[in-house]
Amino acid sequence: MERGLLELHLHADTCCGIHIMQELFTCKTLVTLTLSGNHLIHVLERVFLPALKSLSMLSFSAIDHPDYCRLIDGCPVLEDLFISDADPLKPSYCGEHVESETIKRLVVFVNLPKGYHPEGTYLRAPNLVQLDYSCYVSENHWFDDLDSLVQVWLDLRLWESTYDYDYDDEDDDEAAAAADDDDDSFNDKHKVAIIGDVSHLVAGIRNITTLHLSPDSLEAFHFCCESMPMFNNLLNLSIESDKEKGWQVMPLLLNSCPNLHTLVIKGLVHRITNRCGDACACIPKKQRKILEEEKTIKYGGSFEELNQMMHFLGKLECLETVKVGVNSDKDDQIEFLRANLLTLPKASSKCDIQFS
Repeated sequence: MERGLLELHLHADTCCGIHIMQELFTCKTLVTLTLSGNHLIHVLERVFLPALKSLSMLSFSAIDHPDYCRLIDGCPVLEDLFISDADPLKPSYCGEHVESETIKRLVVFVNLPKGYHPEGTYLRAPNLVQLDYSCYVSENHWFDDLDSLVQVWLDLRLWESTYDYDYDDEDDDEAAAAADDDDDSFNDKHKVAIIGDVSHLVAGIRNITTLHLSPDSLEAFHFCCESMPMFNNLLNLSIESDKEKGWQVMPLLLNSCPNLHTLVIKGLVHRITNRCGDACACIPKKQRKILEEEKTIKYGGSFEELNQMMHFLGKLECLETVKVGVNSDKDDQIEFLRANLLTLPKASSKCDIQFS
């Protein structure tokens, strides 16, 4: 360190328990630091890393919350912060509280044991531009002072399965009138409770321009968000689909993005419920509510997605471009898919199907 150390990556195996010298946390030249594994440190009496711009803590269980706060506060020019907490035996909980005036990029991956339900997480970073956030939902996610945030990746995982709610008809007036009150009460008592609230998280990112959502996040938005804000600045929305995850939130989400330019869907197959409504083809009798500014959809090109593609092309009147990537090395299969897509009826006269 006396020779002007710029980059340092320290890892200790579980059985080692290597001590870290206090001098490390006052190095004036260090720019990049990675701490991972089973290190041992004493109480950090003083932390000052004036040149540190990138800090990674990967399953770093040696640090407690007070020392973690001292470490972050002692990095006055920190820009990139990476936190991974995936050791169920020795969780550090660093990802539950992030507060920094300087960070511009934050990556948080938390995979804590299912027996642990955090009461809340907190994020405050006024200069944050990019956020990649992956964790189980907690009782509250407080996201504040994120006015500089532009791009967000979310992977919000629920603690329990949502299959009990696939055919919940509480919004269906006809079904509600025909249902027996006693039966409804019995069914509600036997439903698995959905734990978590992401309302403040969603409200905290409402001014971003680009949003990427995992299949689990779509379910978290539906079950754990009390009110969906308007994403007036959102231009690019990317979602991933999974045959085991529902699309119940899609109608509300799409209608909350009035200025959307690009909609990217990776995989069009999802779990069929009675709540995805007019956002897909699985319930064709419901009328589609047309968005005004949807411009682009990307389609994977598999056979099972053809029916969903027919729905989008037939209902989106403002659709301008469909970019198709075919996952096949066989020329005859590619030509077959091309022919199928080009013959599908299109609601938009401006729609241009492009193959890549």
